[in-house]
Amino acid sequence: MLQAAALHYNFNDPAMRPFHLKATYQLYDESGQPAEKGAYEYWWASPAANRSSWTRDGATHTDWHTADGKHAFLGTGDALKFFEFKLQSALFSPLPADSDLDPSTSRLDRQMMEIGKVRVPCIEVIPKMRYHGQLQTVPLGLFPTYCFDTTVPALRVSYAWGTLTTAYDKIGTVQNRYLARQIEMLEGKRKLLTAEVETVTGLSPNDPALTPASDASIPPVKGEVDLSASVAQGMLLKKVIPVYPQDAKEAHVDGKVVLEAIIGMDGGIHDLRVVSAPWPSLAASALWSVSQWKYKPYLLNGKAVDVKTTINVIYSLGY
Repeated sequence: MLQAAALHYNFNDPAMRPFHLKATYQLYDESGQPAEKGAYEYWWASPAANRSSWTRDGATHTDWHTADGKHAFLGTGDALKFFEFKLQSALFSPLPADSDLDPSTSRLDRQMMEIGKVRVPCIEVIPKMRYHGQLQTVPLGLFPTYCFDTTVPALRVSYAWGTLTTAYDKIGTVQNRYLARQIEMLEGKRKLLTAEVETVTGLSPNDPALTPASDASIPPVKGEVDLSASVAQGMLLKKVIPVYPQDAKEAHVDGKVVLEAIIGMDGGIHDLRVVSAPWPSLAASALWSVSQWKYKPYLLNGKAVDVKTTINVIYSLGY
């Protein structure tokens, strides 16, 4: 099922024709009330040449990837929030990465789930965890779960670690690829972000939007720089302390959650994934808190670069 769906979500196929997408999104505050509004745009000419831009009050962020393999960045104001960056992957790459499906570290479980009044097929990616044997049953959505339409391999809902939900609605097609024109991200029942695709149009491969601005920063290396956890810790400017989940306390579970993070040139968390965890709710707690951390940009030869690092979140019962 995942392989069939992957064929319809390959937005980096060289055979695709260039396109431009524009969407608007709404962020929500800690109480779930509407906060800032923003716009997201994506220009795609080829797998190597594309541009992503986010614009809202108090913050702008643009990434260019050019045909010669360079990456340019221009931003103003505050760093974007983690779930603003997640909007891009929700639109164009919402399925699990191949690395998440390694049979040596996880297994797949297929079940049916009722969404509204419709039963849909779902695939749960269950990682191997130290305390996993204590779980007599594995409820759907406790681990990363992907639920599909009943008639076509289009993703309708994804769940992560029992608390994070992404819903995909108004499914349409762009060059035979599935695209959700409405997306909603939630933590529990609280809204985090809602988005709506306004337009998808053709694009000239020579569109000037694909050319980096003259004042954009071009890092001295291609891709992310690997950074040790200790060095990244020294760059931390804002830390949100994780909450110890009650169910983990009652199960007498402690230990270390290991996260892999991409810290962008603006110091924000651009991507975040759970590598290992002793208990699902600990993974969810760590993911939620670290997604809000802010860092000082890492400079290489005087220029900011994206970095990949490991973040360890320790939970201790204290006895």
